[in-house]
Formats: sequence, structure tokens, C-alpha cells
Amino acid sequence: MGIAPTTHTESVDFVMLYIVAISVVLLLGITATMVYFVFKYNRKKGHAPVDIHGNILLEVVWIVIPTLLVLSMFYFGYTSFREIRDIPVNPYTVKVTARMWQFSFEYKNGKKADTLYVPVNTSIDLEMQSMDVNHAFYIPAFRIKEDILFGQTTHLYFSSKQVGDYDVACAEYCGLNHSAMYTKVKVLYENEFNKWLERPSVPLTKIQTNN
Repeated sequence: MGIAPTTHTESVDFVMLYIVAISVVLLLGITATMVYFVFKYNRKKGHAPVDIHGNILLEVVWIVIPTLLVLSMFYFGYTSFREIRDIPVNPYTVKVTARMWQFSFEYKNGKKADTLYVPVNTSIDLEMQSMDVNHAFYIPAFRIKEDILFGQTTHLYFSSKQVGDYDVACAEYCGLNHSAMYTKVKVLYENEFNKWLERPSVPLTKIQTNN
């Protein structure tokens, strides 16, 4: 397996696999127990039912074990959430503007682009605003998503450990061409990013509509 693009990818995947594994074990265990009981306690002709009284040990077990499992899922989920929401120290800020149906990006030196370029192994702060309706900035490979709300400024933080191109999608239905609201995150080595940053801006791609 290759290197995960971010630490968020690793932690979110771990939480998902942990919960799925517990769910599968419980599903198989409960199903097997039900099938076993169907055959073992099948009422036969002439059989008189036996009054079954409570079992303190069993009652404690089926309360304590599920409680511990749920608490462990909450713990791993919360630590992963905190990792995503914690504000990094001295991040590199990029302003993100969302509109129907396009993302645009503005850098500290005033450069603008319709593709997000970032340096590898650098904490990034996306400062996001919407010009019209609500959108959502979603990077599937990084396992992160944040709503972009009209009239508010929201933030999304990440640091990519691996150079490459990664899809960005709007994950909030925002109108007719919502399904076409895609762009890319291009993670570059720092020297390549600095060279790109110094190049003159090119006109942003015209927003396509069906009007």
C-alpha cells in the first residue's frame, strides 16, 4: 500500500475499519447465536416450557461489553475529529471563494487560480467564503469536508505528506450544475510551488452554465 496523503486519511480510515469490524463481529455472533437457539430450544410435541429466571452474570456482560465498545468508538472518533479541527501553528493561508459552480483560490501575493496548489508537508488553512448559496469543500483522498456558508467564513485545515493531484468536489447540492463543480488539489514540492507562485496569473476558467 502507498503512503496515505494525510494523517487525516489514516485516522479516519482506522475509525471506519474499527467500527465496521465490530459491526461484522456482532452481526455474525448474534446471527450464529440466534440460529443455535432456534435448534436447541425448538419446542417439540409434548414439550412443557421451562420458566427461565434472570442470570446476573449474563446481564452484566451484555451491558458492560456493549458500553465499552461504544465508548471506544466514541474515543477514536473524537480523537480523529480533534485532529481535523485543531488549528495548526503558523499555517499557510489560501482564500477560497465558492460560487455557482466553481471554486477559486487566492494566495498571499494576490495570485488567483481555479486549481488549488499547495506545498507538501505544510500546514494549510483554507479560509472559505461563498458568493451565493451554501457549498461544501470536499477532498475525498484526504477524508476532509467543510461547509462553505453564505455570509460566513469557515476554515479547513490539512497537511499533505505526498505530492500528487487529488480531486476536490462540492458536497452540498448548490443548483443546476452542482455535479460539475469539481477541481483539483495539486501538491507540489516546496521549490516547485514557489516557482509556480511567482508566475503571472492566468485568467480563471469561465464558469459553464446551461443558461
